Amino acid sequence: MTGGVFFHVQYLLGIGHLQRTLLIADALVRQGVAVTLVSGGMPTQLPAHPAVRVVQLPPVRALDARFALVDAAGSPMDDALRARRREALLAAYREAQPDVVVIEGFPFARRAFRFELDALIAAAQAAMPRPRLVCSLRDIVIARRDFARRREIVACVRRDFDAVLVHGDPSFLALDASFPAAPEISDKLVYTGYVAAPEQPQVSDAPSGAEEILVSVGGGAAGRTLLGTALAASCTEPLSCLKWRLFAGSQTPESDFAKLCAAAPAHVTVERFRPDFPALLRGCRVSVSQAGYNTVLDILAAGARAVLVPFAVQRETEQLLRAERLAALGAVELVRETELSPAALSAAITRAAAGVRPRVALDRDGAARSAGLLGAWARRRTASAGLVGAATADNISQ
Repeated sequence: MTGGVFFHVQYLLGIGHLQRTLLIADALVRQGVAVTLVSGGMPTQLPAHPAVRVVQLPPVRALDARFALVDAAGSPMDDALRARRREALLAAYREAQPDVVVIEGFPFARRAFRFELDALIAAAQAAMPRPRLVCSLRDIVIARRDFARRREIVACVRRDFDAVLVHGDPSFLALDASFPAAPEISDKLVYTGYVAAPEQPQVSDAPSGAEEILVSVGGGAAGRTLLGTALAASCTEPLSCLKWRLFAGSQTPESDFAKLCAAAPAHVTVERFRPDFPALLRGCRVSVSQAGYNTVLDILAAGARAVLVPFAVQRETEQLLRAERLAALGAVELVRETELSPAALSAAITRAAAGVRPRVALDRDGAARSAGLLGAWARRRTASAGLVGAATADNISQ
């Protein structure tokens, strides 16, 4: 089957980019739209709708928080790997013959993958009729004071892309909070709302996790420091008499996971993950986590009292900005990574436990709204470039 929507998604440390894309893909196939999803990260066990055609490129991941790019075996990405990925991507594109091409993050991020993304964009631009080119973007981009880079992004968006779907709520965080040049591409921006998983109903026989301190680090690739600090904090007063549950994540190395399990005292349970995580959040005393896109949405949906320790090494600013905005609203306790210690974490947990459950209203209809727009564009494919702006998107959705 050809036509439909073609996604390219590359994730390096966490899997949030893939989770968001899968939710949109799922909503699309439920509309009867053909979907091809090309993944460039490490294979995961995240479920995809059976109708979504998933193409796995030779995987690339970040070795650590410094974002050195390596293959599945840990060897640096080289020209041979780049060539294999580029050819596999273009082959998947030619087979799909899509009506819409969606590139996750680029050109705001993923510059290291221009070797394949420029080729994909060129192939789309050369097709007759030309598929629409769309950027799929989370609520926040990494803020950098590089004016030349900003100009390059703006030029690329204006030249190559018909629309930028911003998966956020501008009443909470508009794009210009992290990308000051956003007004220069305002005619291309379409806010979709947050792309959130459907809220799970409360069931009577679900494990309650009642009154536990629940510590999670997403996939776990960048959570070693928080997990270690939480383990130490669990032994401090007055928190040592409470039950703790630590989720190390699927990407925590087995050696680190084994050390956590061995070091955990009797009142601390260590697991990799649980499919009923949202239900556990609803019953926990306090959630302790980083401030990733999906984790924050889960916490707010659950109304969990929370401590956020945003991942902020190197030039990472995304999680810190999100956490600061929530802290300013009084919805969470914030502990910066530079201030993280067992004592600081223990104090923040104590403050959070004494507080009220947060109530932050966010537009969470991003999956359905994104799918509605993409599906409409797929059905109304045009060879004309540059037709889609915010006003055009509003017209299409009516």
